[in-house]
Amino acid sequence: MNHNVDLVHFLIVAVFTFLVGLEVKSYRNQNIQAHDEKYFFGDIRTYSFVGILGFILWKMDHSTILLLYVAGFAAITVLYALLYHKNLEENKRSILLYIVMLLVYAMGGLIQVAPLWMTALLYVSIVFILNVNKGIGEYAKSINIEEFQTLSKMILLSAVILPLLPEENIIPYIPLSPFKIWLAVVVISGISYGGYLLQKYLFPSKGYYLTGIFGGTYSSTATTVVLAKKARTLQGYRVLDAAIISATSVMYLRLIIVALIFNFEIGKTLLVPFMIFASAGFVISWFYLRNPQQTHEHVDIVDRNPLELQTAFVFALLFVIMMVVTHFVTKQYGSSGLEILSFIVGFTDIDPFILSLLTGKFSITGTQIIAAVMIAAGSNNLLKAVYALWFGGAKNTYRAALWITLLGIVTIAWGMHVEHLL
Repeated sequence: MNHNVDLVHFLIVAVFTFLVGLEVKSYRNQNIQAHDEKYFFGDIRTYSFVGILGFILWKMDHSTILLLYVAGFAAITVLYALLYHKNLEENKRSILLYIVMLLVYAMGGLIQVAPLWMTALLYVSIVFILNVNKGIGEYAKSINIEEFQTLSKMILLSAVILPLLPEENIIPYIPLSPFKIWLAVVVISGISYGGYLLQKYLFPSKGYYLTGIFGGTYSSTATTVVLAKKARTLQGYRVLDAAIISATSVMYLRLIIVALIFNFEIGKTLLVPFMIFASAGFVISWFYLRNPQQTHEHVDIVDRNPLELQTAFVFALLFVIMMVVTHFVTKQYGSSGLEILSFIVGFTDIDPFILSLLTGKFSITGTQIIAAVMIAAGSNNLLKAVYALWFGGAKNTYRAALWITLLGIVTIAWGMHVEHLL
């Protein structure tokens, strides 16, 4: 049985390394000029033999320090070092194909000590990275490096600081631990960051409608304001109405995801009504998309990274304030006070308030939490309708404002009567 396994492993290594050799040959033909060929060593057969050599030396080597295998690695390195020394004299510094050669050599050992999928993944990774060379260069030019510095800071705070935060409730009047407060901030920032990347880098010039959809994953309110301003400039473009409505539709989907993450039972209950509202919004927007006036002009929805530390700390502060306010209102005024608070909060950033409802421990029932979330979402729609009319002009955005208002009113009404509907 072992002989059959070894044979299969040998054949896989031989095939994968041969294909890598073909890929390297293609890469050199596309990216290396004919007079520069002397700066590289090895062709298709070389890569195949190097992979087979790695397999044989690993198989033969029975020592604990793998003398034979390490000697093969050293031999390849010495050969390349001699070539690299010559290349430096003519200002040729690339070591890309040397790294590929080492990865090919490593396949022979990897397949014998790790699951087959790891060797296959290594092969796919080599081919993929070699093929995206040009695309990576163009993509890198459009990236603001400061955004990834910010992402690194957030990863540091999440991976290092978060585990150190106490999981006990140590802050007076706040029924949540510092660990859970910061965890909520990280999750919400991550969702917003995903929408931000989609809108800014993956779909930057795909038309207003997709701009509305992906902008809605980041902030439906900011998206509405930007698209409304565009509607004032491009009068009569129904696609902008569709985009504004779609941004609000995505808000419902976003709230479903947030609710399912932080309070699964509440999320399950919100799933049906919010899916209905989101679907209704998309259907309405589709009718405006049938208008032939379309454009693929680029629109920037956001110019600030949602993972900026200042944004994260402000969100954490608002989260704590909303939790304190919600705790006070529910204790002093009960469900009626909570409904009024939900309506008022809807005219601000609703995420901190909704998170406080989903994660806090208040003297209210699950049904009252559901009602509060729906009322806040509905009143936020009213705010967006006002923004659409104000920034876009009533003549240009009244259709989108009307439908968003209707969705908001229905959402509020459903929330106020949720006890009878459940």
